[in-house]
Amino acid sequence: MAVTDAAIDKIKGMIVSGELAPGARLPKEADLAERLGLSRNSLREAVRALSLINVLDVRQGDGTYVTSLEPRLLLDALSFVVDFHRDDTVLEFFQVRRILEPAATAMAATIMTPEDIDDLKAILDAVPDNPTVEEMVANDLEFHQRIAVGSGNTVLASLIESLSAPTTRARVWRGLTQEGANLKTQEQHLAIYEAIASHQPEIARSWATVHISGVEEWLRRAL
Repeated sequence: MAVTDAAIDKIKGMIVSGELAPGARLPKEADLAERLGLSRNSLREAVRALSLINVLDVRQGDGTYVTSLEPRLLLDALSFVVDFHRDDTVLEFFQVRRILEPAATAMAATIMTPEDIDDLKAILDAVPDNPTVEEMVANDLEFHQRIAVGSGNTVLASLIESLSAPTTRARVWRGLTQEGANLKTQEQHLAIYEAIASHQPEIARSWATVHISGVEEWLRRAL
């Protein structure tokens, strides 16, 4: 194992064990290096690597702290990787969405409050008459993300948000080339909303599956 990797593992072990809690300040560099049996250079490289993935927060003139370790923060690194996707992998992103989003939709149908449901309806109502493809796609992204947040699972919501960007261009492409795509999207969104509003998780799951599978199948044929 590379020296830097070993240093990363040792710091990770301190966090996982609870010795360093979210928000905690790391000991001084010299003290920590001696304690972990590391050179100061190896420790610096480890700290730099962990700061890039938002595990540590290096504050100039103050010290190095463990971040909040919230899923949204830690999954920013996934978003960075996802940005490098190739066009020939976009279908795979839709396949992952088809696995995750119906589950999130079913969960949302179980726990979303009346206020949450009103917010979801407001997103649907914000679509103008005869929307452009860009307006429809923007609304689609907001609608699905609100449901993901409504699932109550922050990890799931962050994963779904990370997977949205690579599919945006395909959604626009479909809107431009498939007749009636906007209307179909609105109808399916309404069906999903009604299932959530009436707290019918399995119906909500089914409509979400139909909705995402339709775009996936169109893309499969188009490719």
